[in-house]
Amino acid sequence: MELFDNLALGFGVAFTFQNLIYAFIGCLLGTLIGVLPGIGPLATIAMLLPATYALPPVAALIMLAGIYYGAQYGGS
Repeated sequence: MELFDNLALGFGVAFTFQNLIYAFIGCLLGTLIGVLPGIGPLATIAMLLPATYALPPVAALIMLAGIYYGAQYGGS
């Protein structure tokens, strides 16, 4: 049962309004930069990494994941 408790806690943290906004912003920025030719997801994360320095760690990781997946979608 401990597994389900931890899973519920993780989803509870990830689906807060603030973290969903950071995921949306990350996807938007990743898609906008990912459509540029020659710039892949890793380069996009490297360019936008300083944007996450002032954020809490969980929000920064969620935003970086959004940037990565947005850049992958924009580059396809």
